[in-house]
Amino acid sequence: MTTFTDRPHRALLVIDVQVDVVHDAYQREEVIANVVTLVDKARALGEPVVWVQHNDEGMPLGSEVWQLVPELTPQPGEPLIDKQYRSSFIDTDLEATLAALGVGALMICGAQTNNCVRHTLHSALDFGYDVTLVEDAHTTSDFQWDTGMISAARIIDEQNASSLNYALPGRTCTLTTTAEAFSEAE
Repeated sequence: MTTFTDRPHRALLVIDVQVDVVHDAYQREEVIANVVTLVDKARALGEPVVWVQHNDEGMPLGSEVWQLVPELTPQPGEPLIDKQYRSSFIDTDLEATLAALGVGALMICGAQTNNCVRHTLHSALDFGYDVTLVEDAHTTSDFQWDTGMISAARIIDEQNASSLNYALPGRTCTLTTTAEAFSEAE
């Protein structure tokens, strides 16, 4: 139901699955394996895979900690979006890239749930995209807050719960699992 009536395609958006971002992430191995599965499924169907990599002072562009995890390797021609803010849409060429690919719907996976995944998901909806969050293919780390530690599992559960059936005029957010992703019923 995307607001982009001239963009019939869907893309898999892989957000910040980088060495430093996921070094201590909750269920790191399982989530990365799920992301690998999603990438394989998207490629097998000929759906675009778009990679996002964050850089900042502590994770400089091109550094070892900035690299994608070794389990994930973009193929030649797959777009790579460099970003400096939590939303993958802000001050990047993501929107232009998706428009050129005819993409009006996004399937989102990656890290960190409470930062870049959350802000990109909301920006995508604001910009007019339909969004599917893969509930078992995003992760984060435990988070220290004034009142104590917030567990990564709680953050992930909260994001999944708040994304379920979220909608804005003309676009929706749904959830899927890695096993169900890209299926006819999804």
